Amino acid sequence: MSSEVVPMKRKVTWLQLATALAVLLVIAAVLLRDANPRELMQRGRQIVDRGMGTIRAAGPWAFFTANAILPAAGVPMLTFALPAGPAFGEKLGMGTVIALSELALIANMALAYGLARRGLRPVLEKLLIRFGYKLPEVDPDNVTDLMLLLRLTPGVPFCVQNYMLGLAEMPFGRYMAISIIIACPQNAAFVYFGEALSNGKGMKVLFAGLLIAALAVATRVVRKYYAKQRLVA
Repeated sequence: MSSEVVPMKRKVTWLQLATALAVLLVIAAVLLRDANPRELMQRGRQIVDRGMGTIRAAGPWAFFTANAILPAAGVPMLTFALPAGPAFGEKLGMGTVIALSELALIANMALAYGLARRGLRPVLEKLLIRFGYKLPEVDPDNVTDLMLLLRLTPGVPFCVQNYMLGLAEMPFGRYMAISIIIACPQNAAFVYFGEALSNGKGMKVLFAGLLIAALAVATRVVRKYYAKQRLVA
């Protein structure tokens, strides 16, 4: 297996990305030039409150069922992790909310793997190639290498990771074990951060932010160490 386990064709250059961001900033500046910052904050808060009210009205089972399914269609996991605590923490307790969020995450990883291995394999192969992702060719002895490098490398969307690992026919038990070890702590940290941020608890926000940063640093260190070990080998 090559040292670049999951090569990708970069369709968007940094210059293009910077140009697009600059255009968006100019548009935002034009639209908001006469806006009152306090009024904008109040409107934003109202939108958030209405959204949280809708989530609470749907109930935890509908919310966490959607959490288990929709990320397989490309919805970011943060869409569910951040509002989970504010919506249901008071009613269910944060321990239960985090546990349900983790179960939804695990179910989603299993669902994406199953779709990639069986149900939607031909469609997903064409879709990933169309969006610039090269399907990995993996030697059976290197499946763990691919798992670790893909999970630890930033920039690849979570659902794409799951589909690529399923298409590469990773052993299911190993796929789930490594995925849980890497993804679940990050998910729990973001659930906790969302609850702390919503309630405006400074120390809890700081702690959650430091936890997320620590996990990011740990991921980077492990990835660099693992890549160096591969070069030595």
